Amino acid sequence: MNEALSSARQLGLVSCHDCHLLSRMPKVTGHPVVSCPRCGGVLHQRKPNSIMRTWALVLTGMIFYVPANVLPMTITSAIGSTQADTIMSGVIYFMHHGSWEIALVIFTASIFVPFLKFVILIYLLLSVQFKSIKRPKDRTLLYRITEAVGRWSMVDIYVVTILIALVKLGFLANIEAGPAAIYFAAMVAITMIAAESFDPRLIWDALEEQHE
Repeated sequence: MNEALSSARQLGLVSCHDCHLLSRMPKVTGHPVVSCPRCGGVLHQRKPNSIMRTWALVLTGMIFYVPANVLPMTITSAIGSTQADTIMSGVIYFMHHGSWEIALVIFTASIFVPFLKFVILIYLLLSVQFKSIKRPKDRTLLYRITEAVGRWSMVDIYVVTILIALVKLGFLANIEAGPAAIYFAAMVAITMIAAESFDPRLIWDALEEQHE
């Protein structure tokens, strides 16, 4: 075996998830708990149950995605009248008033990016489960992008929070967060955890097994 081209797993090495110390896994039978010699964290060659956990989180996030976009995000009261707005109706409002830039930011961060994250994570999960060896570098890059941009989906929650804090005029005008805010925040948090639970090293395992 050419050690210069061998993976850490092939060499019996594993990186600690907590302190990133590279350690050698002992050659023992069964499934013993091996601890990091520096911080004491449990060592794993791959994240335990990564595929199953990621699938569960992705499906849960997709369930939350529906009420987050169907239910009202904000409820505005002004001089006796009340108006409830979803994320999409807010985008349409800004478009009708010429604020295309704001509409584009809200649509991209609150609707398009979460949906794209679901699509990418499902694609990565299926490619790993079917042991695909095609374009592992591109799939790893897709994962890194998904992991990095997920937090920006919270921009809609930030906007709602700012509006609630600023518009407090009693009976004249008032803005409150709608039920969609809870579902949306939960959906974003769940998809972020889903991206963290997926182990990108699984992408390369099929390629490694083919060359063994």
